[in-house]
Amino acid sequence: MSDSLSISKYQLPPLEKPSLPSLTANEQFLRFYLEPDTTALLPIQELIEVLTVPVGQIVPIAYLPAWVMGVYNWRGEILWMVDLGHLLGLTPWYQQEISASTHRAVVLQVCDSDNINNQMLGLVVNRVEDIEWCNPDVIKSPASSTLTPELEPFLRGYTLKSNGEMLLLLDGEAILSSMPKLG
Repeated sequence: MSDSLSISKYQLPPLEKPSLPSLTANEQFLRFYLEPDTTALLPIQELIEVLTVPVGQIVPIAYLPAWVMGVYNWRGEILWMVDLGHLLGLTPWYQQEISASTHRAVVLQVCDSDNINNQMLGLVVNRVEDIEWCNPDVIKSPASSTLTPELEPFLRGYTLKSNGEMLLLLDGEAILSSMPKLG
C-alpha cells in the first residue's frame, strides 16, 4: 500500500499567496527536484496526487524505452510509471546512488478539451518540494542552443527566482504524448 498526498484544493491546507503586485495573474505549480541539480514545475491543475511507491511494486514491462519504469497498481487501476529525469535527458534512477526503498511520484492527468478522454501517468521524481506561485507572464523561452535534445520537447519555459534559482516549467501534455502507443 502506498502513502499518498492528494493535491486537490479540498484536501490541502490553504496556501499563503506571496505579496506580489499582480496576484490575479499568478498560478500554482508543484515544484520538484530531479538529479542532477534540476528544479522543475508542473501546473497544479494537471496533477492529481503525490505518491510514495515501494520500489518493488513497479512492475517492469519489456521492450519499452528505458525511461518507462513499468506499471503500478494505483487504486485498482494500471498506472504507467516514468523516470522523468531519464526522459528529460538527466541522470536515470538506476544510475543514481540512492538507497531508498520507495520512489516519490506525481500523478499527471491531462484532459482533452471536452474533459472526456483523461490520460494519466506516474512521474517518478527525486523529491517533491513545495507549491510555487508563478506569474505566467514572467516565464521565458530558453534559447534552443542551451537545451539538450531530450529536454527541448517537454519544456514550456523557465523562470528565475529572486535568489537566482532557475525553475523549469514542463509541458504535461508533451510528457504524456511521449508514451509509446501500446496495443
